[in-house]
Amino acid sequence: MANASPDLDNAEAQRQLNNNNRPISSGFWETECTSSKLFECSRIKALADERDAVQKKTFTKWVNSHLARVSCRISDLYNDLRDGYMLTRLLEVLSGELLPRPTRGRMRIHCLENVDKALQFLKEQRVHLENVGSHDIVDGNHRLTLGLIWTIILRFQIQVIKIETEDNRETRSAKDALLLWCQMKTAGYPEVNIQNFTTCWRDGLAFNALIHRHRPDLIEFHKLTRSNATHNLQQAFNIAEQHLGLTKLLDPEDVNTENPDEKSIITYVVSYYHYFSKMKALIVEGKRVGKVLDNCIEAEKIVNRYDALASDLLEWIEKTIAVISNQKFANSLTGVQQQLQAFTTYCTIEKPIKFQEKGNLEVLLFTIQSKLRANNQKPYVPNDGKLISDINKAWERLEKAEHERGVALRKELIRQEKLELLAQRFDHKTTMRQAWLNENQRLVSQDNFGYDLPAVEAAMKKHEAIEADIASYEERIGVVVELAAEMEVEGYYDIRRILARKENILGQWSLLKELVAGRRTRLEKNLALQKTFQDMVYMIDWMEDMQVLESVRDVKRKGHYT
Repeated sequence: MANASPDLDNAEAQRQLNNNNRPISSGFWETECTSSKLFECSRIKALADERDAVQKKTFTKWVNSHLARVSCRISDLYNDLRDGYMLTRLLEVLSGELLPRPTRGRMRIHCLENVDKALQFLKEQRVHLENVGSHDIVDGNHRLTLGLIWTIILRFQIQVIKIETEDNRETRSAKDALLLWCQMKTAGYPEVNIQNFTTCWRDGLAFNALIHRHRPDLIEFHKLTRSNATHNLQQAFNIAEQHLGLTKLLDPEDVNTENPDEKSIITYVVSYYHYFSKMKALIVEGKRVGKVLDNCIEAEKIVNRYDALASDLLEWIEKTIAVISNQKFANSLTGVQQQLQAFTTYCTIEKPIKFQEKGNLEVLLFTIQSKLRANNQKPYVPNDGKLISDINKAWERLEKAEHERGVALRKELIRQEKLELLAQRFDHKTTMRQAWLNENQRLVSQDNFGYDLPAVEAAMKKHEAIEADIASYEERIGVVVELAAEMEVEGYYDIRRILARKENILGQWSLLKELVAGRRTRLEKNLALQKTFQDMVYMIDWMEDMQVLESVRDVKRKGHYT
């Protein structure tokens, strides 16, 4: 096992702080030079500024990736750390310790006090911070702020790196340990030869190789070429962010440049190290713990299975009780028959399956207790309401509700069958009554009384017979009305049709009686007229007889005189 040297790391960080603290704008840059030296100086300054810009962007993203765990974020590295609050939060996240609470207030004295608390904490962590004070951070000194963040990265991210090597040799520093780890993980990959944290990463193949080594399902490494550096870098950064959850600290243009910034690349690469190391540790730990906990896990699975099955069975029982306890039935014979068929299906198919599940639960609970006793564990006691006795009580309530449902369904079926028979009887009788009414309406609508008194008298007797028949039929009409009333009281589903047909029969009955009364009136008038005609005939006959008699008398009288 090779360990990174903390003292060497702190020394390197201190050199960074010392270099950063050297005034750039004095002496060196103001020395009179030749034009070539001035150009060289300006070029060096431009490169330094460019490096600082890349570091600022990288460090800002790195800080935010950790502050996100406490729902914080900075926008400007130089300005947002000046009050010491975000710096304190960052150190709390990285160390897992609680720092002194920041002083409230926005005055300079408050900011200095808060930053000083953070720096004091770093010193307690054996981090040397010579040549940097709280005023440098509060004043927003760019170089010293970058140096402070780099020191924090070294202390909490890089210094903890431990690399296993075949010969157990020790590396000189944490950076060397990280470099060794990269070399070990990318060994065997074509065109990947990591010797530093600058130019060896420009083509993007090293980043892709690190990901492919641990997650070959994410990258098709054989399709990558050195000539397409931007694509390689973009692909690695995107996959690391989307699939590994690693913040994209760098952009392709930050790496694919003539002089990539070493600290920025180290900061990003170390996130790969921590992620994959954690992944490996989890795998190893999982295998080791898995062997120890196999029996416990198996027992827990069975317990969870019992709990889930018991919950499902009890839920089914309660839902079924709610359904079959509903005494609202379909208001038709067909509907009730369908409900009875569904109830029969439940009793013969669905319920036996659940009864089998109930028996399986008892067996499963016995198996659990046996396994726990074999493992010298405490007996399993199901949660309240999930004991076998609780399930048996629920099952008894189910059977009671089932019995009540069966009785009620059969009663309703008998009632609907009775109503259906009443409806059939009603339809049969109304059909007969309708035919009789139609026939009698046709008969009484005919006024063929005859043309003499005997014929009219015969028609009158026939009419009186029709009236007697109709009067005797009124009771049969009443039967139709009674059937309709009974079905209405019982709530027959097609009562509207029944009532409509009843009203039609009553209407036809009323019409028939009106027609009969009218026919009698006409018959009586006709009979009176025929009697009058008869009397007139008798009168005429008498008068004719009298004339004949008078003539005879005249003849006799003439013969006497003669």
